Amino acid sequence: MKPTMRTILSQPSWILQTPQVTLALTQRGGHMAPVTFCRDRGGVQPYYISPWQGENRKLGAPVLVPLRGDFFCLPFGGNGEAVRGEKHPPHGETAGSMWRFLAQERQGKTVKLTVALRPKVRPGKVTKEVALVEGHNAVYLQHTLEDFSSTSRGEAAFPVAHHCTLAVPEEPGAMRVWTSPIRFGQTNPALFSDPANREYQSLAIGAKFENLRRVPLLWKDPAVGDCTRFPVRRGFTDLLAVVNKPGPIGWTAAVCPSAGYLWYALKLPSQLPLTVFWIDNGGRHGEPWNGRSRCLGLEDACGYFADGLAASLRPNALVRQGVPTAITLPAGQATVIRHIQGVVKIPHTFDSVSRVELDAGRLAFISPGGRNVRTPVRHEFLRTGQLE
Repeated sequence: MKPTMRTILSQPSWILQTPQVTLALTQRGGHMAPVTFCRDRGGVQPYYISPWQGENRKLGAPVLVPLRGDFFCLPFGGNGEAVRGEKHPPHGETAGSMWRFLAQERQGKTVKLTVALRPKVRPGKVTKEVALVEGHNAVYLQHTLEDFSSTSRGEAAFPVAHHCTLAVPEEPGAMRVWTSPIRFGQTNPALFSDPANREYQSLAIGAKFENLRRVPLLWKDPAVGDCTRFPVRRGFTDLLAVVNKPGPIGWTAAVCPSAGYLWYALKLPSQLPLTVFWIDNGGRHGEPWNGRSRCLGLEDACGYFADGLAASLRPNALVRQGVPTAITLPAGQATVIRHIQGVVKIPHTFDSVSRVELDAGRLAFISPGGRNVRTPVRHEFLRTGQLE
């Protein structure tokens, strides 16, 4: 099939569509947004798009040029420190370089777009497959990593992540976030938002917690804050991570009762053991942010917070607790990372998720009171890669 391309908010993008979902994928960086779910039921667009699109501003990192929605990070994080002579850009070349079209095809009810990128800092190949299934309000994502050269110290290893970034409503607390059970959480181990750079944070530094409703703050009154309700604490930008408990599937759900939808992400916790929260509520005042960005990153990752390659490869506090912070890419073998993102329409009274139930080809989100919303989704894809 010949690809459909449009320039959307300054970025040339490939378009993929079913009766339920329309999806745009930027050529630069492979950022996924806008995405309209439930297009046959009024439409829901959950993803963030940076406010400087179309503006003539200096952007220091390539990832900032298209910044929007979901994108794949290899290596994940700031990458401020060179490793064995390699200096990767923030979130890696996968998040800011030009992807190349390979194919667009339809098989049965599935339509799939395939693009590829060959990083230059560490030679290799990344193949991105984005698929939609008719009747499903879900996006099925697969990244195949291969041909990465090993180093003198052994096989290639990288922190990786799906950098899902959601638009957050203006009303305080309008979005609520729930995750699959966690072992523990921790705020960023170092200063995340530096006032010297006109950035400000509210969360304590390197503080562990067990409940997202009680996360330690920098100040004493109150000493803890709720990190399940957003937006919160206007004027601050923060970062924390939760480590998911082992299980067959890991999930994150962002519930917007007033807008009538629930956004979710599904992963294999054995592969992506962290969910990193980037909480931006107008806390960055330098270019191009200028205090006007309000978004929530819910980033399924294997890495040492968002510190990048060097911090993720060396011994660190997470590794000492049995949490891997990099994925090893065996020489001569392909490594596959799969992820699912979707939307479910909900009644306005459905505002929290206590658990998720899996049936064949179907998912149910259950509230503490026992109410449920169900949606067709081939969650088996995470393990099998099969959609038909």
